[in-house]
Amino acid sequence: MARSEWREGLVEVRQAGLGDLSGIVELHSRARVAYYGAGGLPIGEILTPELAREQREGWAAAITSARKRVRVAVVDGALAGVLAMGPPHSSGLDPRTTAQLYQIHVDPELWGRGVGGALHALFVRYLADEGLALGVLEVWERNARARAFYT
Repeated sequence: MARSEWREGLVEVRQAGLGDLSGIVELHSRARVAYYGAGGLPIGEILTPELAREQREGWAAAITSARKRVRVAVVDGALAGVLAMGPPHSSGLDPRTTAQLYQIHVDPELWGRGVGGALHALFVRYLADEGLALGVLEVWERNARARAFYT
């Protein structure tokens, strides 16, 4: 297990399993409400039954994928964040030299406390361990918090 120091305790980062699926989907939904809401989207466009089903299916597929890596951050025994990474989605990028950070989501109550930083550091370490020269990601243009985090 990879561990990173956290200002208010210890962040434990481990591989996600299907037993984490419900917690990941719930955390993802809370984070989406926080950042999309801050960007001006109404909650009715952020949380829908169809989207919840798609999120669950997508996370389950990512967790069980041989090509993608999903890690969860746990603080004091509770799910605090999730990271998904793997080969780039774009066919214009070479997976022999590039990986994509698909998603980092942190429980909004824990924003600014090092959980996202620990997950991002794990992605950077993944690039180095795999000998990859380039890491890419996409951020919604109105997600000011994420844009500030990555720049």
